[in-house]
Amino acid sequence: MELGKLRLSSLAILAVFAGLLLGTPNLPTLPSWWVIAGSLLGTAMVAVGGNAMNMWLERDTDVHMERTEGRPIQSGRLNPADVFWFGLLNAIGGVVVLALTTNLPATLFCALIFVLYVGVYTPLKRRNTLNTLVGAIPGALPPVVGYAASSGQVDMHAGVLFLILFFWQIPHFLAIAWRYKDQYRNAGLMMLPSVEGTGLHTGKHMMTYGLCLVGVSIMPALPAFGFSSRHYVYSAVLLGVLFLAVIFEAAVLRRPAGMRRCFIVSIIYLPLLFVAMVTDRLTPHVA
Repeated sequence: MELGKLRLSSLAILAVFAGLLLGTPNLPTLPSWWVIAGSLLGTAMVAVGGNAMNMWLERDTDVHMERTEGRPIQSGRLNPADVFWFGLLNAIGGVVVLALTTNLPATLFCALIFVLYVGVYTPLKRRNTLNTLVGAIPGALPPVVGYAASSGQVDMHAGVLFLILFFWQIPHFLAIAWRYKDQYRNAGLMMLPSVEGTGLHTGKHMMTYGLCLVGVSIMPALPAFGFSSRHYVYSAVLLGVLFLAVIFEAAVLRRPAGMRRCFIVSIIYLPLLFVAMVTDRLTPHVA
């Protein structure tokens, strides 16, 4: 459970499920239980495997951070070799499950999540502050996996789901990175808040990507997409304004309490936005 970072993995699984529903052509008719179960199980296994491999790769830096020094390897409860094989076999098994139960696009995108997260994002954390943007790419792909699994394709609707997750991650993660900036600095990890002194650039990034998130979140209701109705827009705008309010507090004041509120609200915002989107598609609207 600790190796899989279940809170983080659960958000990915939620995003896959939302993508599954939103990619289904004839809601409320659902995809087969085989596709749903395979998509969720396969993605969960890949997510758990990627998180375990992340811990294995960062075993030398995690010991220098209070928030990570108690992880299984650092505390001596597991040896690195066991963690490595646990992570690798879970990831491979998850890709196999997706290949057997869904289709090629969903399988390839889920495999890409693992490769980018483990092979690109994790090493880049030691070298460049751009790691947050790079890491947001695999973090934004889970709904695309679900969408591809149920629709068999990747179109502009899947692209909007990707962008929502991409922009959401920046204020979400920077709020974490600011709270633990000293620990990241001590561990030698190149997070933006731990590199700059005043936090001005961190605040600008949080506000910029937060504004982009609100803009992208209403795109499904535009005539060119025809994906949701104006009823969804009301929900998206309301959620966006509330999220922007706490982002503004965190970005301007840059206090630990404000950053913590931003982090908590970000976790609440994302599921509610997906619920609003799915509910809107399930509800008939009179023109």
